[in-house]
Order: sequence, then structure tokens, then C-alpha cells
Amino acid sequence: MQRFPREQYLILQGLSQESGEVEIAALAQRLEVDQALIAAGAQILGELGLIELREVPRKQYVLKEAGRAAATEKLPERRVLEALSEAARPLTMQELPPLTGLESRDIGASLRYLNSKGWAKKSGPALELGHAAEAGLAGPGEDEKLITVLAGDETGRAFEDELPESEIDLAEALAQLKGHRDLFEVRAKRRRLVQLTAMGKTSVQAGIGEAREVAQLTPELIVSGEWREVALKSYDVNLGVTPVHPGKLHPMQRVISDTRRVYVEMGFEEIRSPMVESAFWNFDALFQPQDHPAREMQDTFYLGRPERIALPADRALVERVSQTHENGGDTGSLGWQYTWVPERAETSVLRTHTTAATARALAENPNGPRKVFCVGRVFRREAIDYKHLPVFYQIDGIIIDASATFANLLGTLAAFYRKMGFEKFEFRPAFFPYTEPSVEVFIWLEKKQDWFEMGGAGMFRPEVTRPLGCDVPVLAWGLGLERVAMLRYDILDMRSLYMTDLEWLKEVPLCR
Repeated sequence: MQRFPREQYLILQGLSQESGEVEIAALAQRLEVDQALIAAGAQILGELGLIELREVPRKQYVLKEAGRAAATEKLPERRVLEALSEAARPLTMQELPPLTGLESRDIGASLRYLNSKGWAKKSGPALELGHAAEAGLAGPGEDEKLITVLAGDETGRAFEDELPESEIDLAEALAQLKGHRDLFEVRAKRRRLVQLTAMGKTSVQAGIGEAREVAQLTPELIVSGEWREVALKSYDVNLGVTPVHPGKLHPMQRVISDTRRVYVEMGFEEIRSPMVESAFWNFDALFQPQDHPAREMQDTFYLGRPERIALPADRALVERVSQTHENGGDTGSLGWQYTWVPERAETSVLRTHTTAATARALAENPNGPRKVFCVGRVFRREAIDYKHLPVFYQIDGIIIDASATFANLLGTLAAFYRKMGFEKFEFRPAFFPYTEPSVEVFIWLEKKQDWFEMGGAGMFRPEVTRPLGCDVPVLAWGLGLERVAMLRYDILDMRSLYMTDLEWLKEVPLCR
């Protein structure tokens, strides 16, 4: 007699009484055994060839809270339709809220459904009844029938094959509810069906018994010979376990830490600079003219305290920067051909880039060979969207070397991104006031099917380097780090990095 652990024995006995396939959930209910245990036992018996398992895709429709409310309070488009019918005249958007009990935004959201159903249409500033208004008033639509059926169940759920086909045109109901994500959702489920195989039927007919299941083989079982009558409990190393969420750095901090590590590995030294910076170091030292649009109030945060920051004590340096702006100085350039105003250079700003730090470093020690980088927050008056924030992190770096070339710059950037785990990137020609030639770096974001701009790079122009005392080529770049984090952690919206989503923070893997 072949013996099986209790759940497997019950499954074989239960299926022997069935003429065909049976759903695991129904089998577990009949056997009065937890469904998870039956599913696990069925998996083992399936591997032994005693039963056959089959999964059938199944759709489940789940009503959300707004959908439950719509079942009793009516859909917004129906409330607008009834208000228009009762008024017997077109109604403006301002007249509808008190008549429908809806907010203006809800009425606006209902317009697409009113139009698609033909219940109402815009007529100048007002809404009037549409060509299908009479049919709409005659009774509930297919979408409303589906909502009513789902709301009739205590759980607000129903499988596709459980819906009364004679009462609801499901295809039409789903078409009408398209876009109503606030009302309900469709979930992909599976039906798991089992039945005995020919081998399983033969085993049951030959006789099966229940074996006592033990977790380990003990000396007592061996000495007594009872080991022949017991079944050793198997261990599935793929089974889920209770998740452990250890303390760890925030994902953004890990990107910053990895960035520092990569640059140090590449032989760079880290520098720092203040977040409150003078316009001199933020703009003027980088050959950005004093009337450049980036220096306007709508692009830059200017401070009231301190309102001004003194120019560098090295007056010769300030004079060289001034002359470069006005007529090119000794750089061979024509400059910007305007009168440079010291007071504008003293203006206090929140730094718009960490390039200000590398400009300071270049002025302090312009002799190469030298490689430095700076990681820090920068501030810009950006319109907030999925890839722009007014406060973000930037990595800036420069290489000072008499033999440095543009190819060295591209190679350095490529090495950085490869070390950060990216392979698909490209360089595009660009223009910046302080570098020539210049490029922008783009990385491919698969989920968005879009190229992401990561930042700009180039070779500092002589108008930048010579006033600061440097006569050799300087490679420079400024790159955004939030975008690196987005790509690394598959985030489609930069704002998510700074939201207190504890569940996401728990699940972010330590290694990526």
C-alpha cells in the first residue's frame, strides 16, 4: 500500500469521487482543509504524475468606493442628464452644480461620457440635451447595470463567468466605463483545476493510505523501524517567507554615495562649495552675460538676506573677468560687448549648478594635471513635472590637463554611466555659454520609451579658464542625479523619490 502525507492522501481520495475536473478552491472547501495546503499538495502530486493541474485565465471585476457610491447616487453623467431634462433648456456650467449636487470638476469630467453616449452636447457656454437623451432617460445603461450587479454583492466583486449574460451586454458596459478608473478595476485571476491522471486512478484503486508526516528523521524512528511508515516532510526552498526590512540608506542617498565612490575610483578628489553663492561665481566667472535669460527672477532664486556677497579679494581676477565680458580681454574673444556691472555680480543667489564649485576650484589651483568633482543640491525655478524639480542634486566635475581632448571627456562620461549600471546612452551636440564644443548626455528610459537628458558637458572656453589663471584645456560637465535614481529604480516620476511611501522604501532592493 502506498502511503501519502495527510493533505495528499485527502486530495487523492477526494478526486477519486469526482468524475472530472474540480476547482482547487471547491475541493479545499469540501475537504475542510486550508486551500493553501491543498494547492501545495496538488503541486507535489502533479510532479509525481498522479494528478493533472490546469490553469484557466479568469477576469474579476471589482467595484471601488466611488463605484459603490455611484450605484446609489447615480453616475455623474446621469445626474447631469436628468438635470437638463427637468430644466427643459440648456444649462451653463455655473448652473449645473446646485442642480446636480456635483462639484464643477466632476461635471467637467462627465462631459466626455455625456458626449460619447449622446446624452448631452456643448452649445456655446451651455450644455443641451443630445440625440440619445431620450433613450438614456428610458432606463439604465449597460455600464450602470454592471455597477448595480457588482454593488449587489457584499464584496463588490464578480467573475466574468458569474455575471448574468442575459441582463448585461458586458462588452458594451466595459466600453462605456472605459476611463472610469475611479469606479472599478479589472483584475486578472486564474482558476486552478485538478483531476486524477490514469496513474493516479491506478494508485487509488490499488489502495492508498495516510502516512504520519515528520519533519526530521530521528534515532528513535530508525531504531524502532517506524521510519518505514512515516513520510518525511519536504522543504520547498522557493516558498515565500516573512519579509525582513533592515535599516538602509534612502535610495537617493545610495545613488549619491555610489556616485562619490565611482569618481574616487576614477582618481578624482571631492570639493565642496556653499549653496548660497554670489552671482560672480555662479554666472560671471563662467562667462555667462549679465543679461542672460537664466539670470532672470523667473529662472533663479535671489536672496534678500544676505542680499549681496562681496567679490573675490583677488582684484586682478575680478578685473580679468570684467574685461573678458566687455571685450574679451586677452582671450582672443570679442567678449559680450557691454559694460560689466560689479553690483550685479555681487547679487546673492541659491546656486543654480555645482559648476560654481568647480569654477572656484579652478581659480584656487589652475595647475594641472588635476581632476575634481562636486556633489550637491542646486536650485532652479523649474515647473514641476515627472522629470523636473526646483531642488535637485547635481554632479559636476572638471579635468585640468594639457593633453586633455574632447574624446577624453566623452570617455570619462561613458565610464561613469557604465559604472553606474547603464549601457544605452548617447551624446548630442549642444550649446552652453561657458563650453565649446558642448554636448548633452541622454540615457534611454525603456518604460517611458523616451530619451532622458542627464546634463551638459564640454570643454571650458578660454573666456572661462584664462581669467581664472588656467592656460590648458579643461573638460567640464554637470549632470542630474535624480534622473540616475529614476533609471536605476524604474521610477517614472521624479517626485516619487521624495514622497514618504514607506512600502516602496521597504521593498527597494539593497543591491541593484
